[in-house]
Amino acid sequence: MQRITITIDDDLLETIDQISTQRGYASRSETLRDLVRDAVTRAQPTVDGEARCYAALSYVYEHETRDLSRRLTTAQHHHHDLSISTLHVHIDGHDCLEVSVLKGNTDDIRAFADSVVTQRGVRFGNLHIIPSDDGAKHFDTHSHD
Repeated sequence: MQRITITIDDDLLETIDQISTQRGYASRSETLRDLVRDAVTRAQPTVDGEARCYAALSYVYEHETRDLSRRLTTAQHHHHDLSISTLHVHIDGHDCLEVSVLKGNTDDIRAFADSVVTQRGVRFGNLHIIPSDDGAKHFDTHSHD
């Protein structure tokens, strides 16, 4: 591990300290390492689209929007090969939250996520990609090695 020195604005340092306290980090260093890891993960468009990954797609949608529930279900069925599991939560009388755990090629997952979160009536869409350590290794959904 390398030791570095950085110069940072007081306001930004205060924000880092607040994040550290809120999340329970043991040190500023651990807070900064985690923030950098998150930034690297979010910068994944530079990763080869054929690279394998896991992902969490979360979104809120208005279940009363015309045909939206059916369109979302159809999209999930058309991409069943990417899906590990989906959690569905009724937020209130109008909105639902879904969280889908996905696996597959980065490009395929991004395309699926875009097709979901761009639907009329879907709000707060977020895709979190987690690179797979095995790179291009084939995922076997039935193997537990």
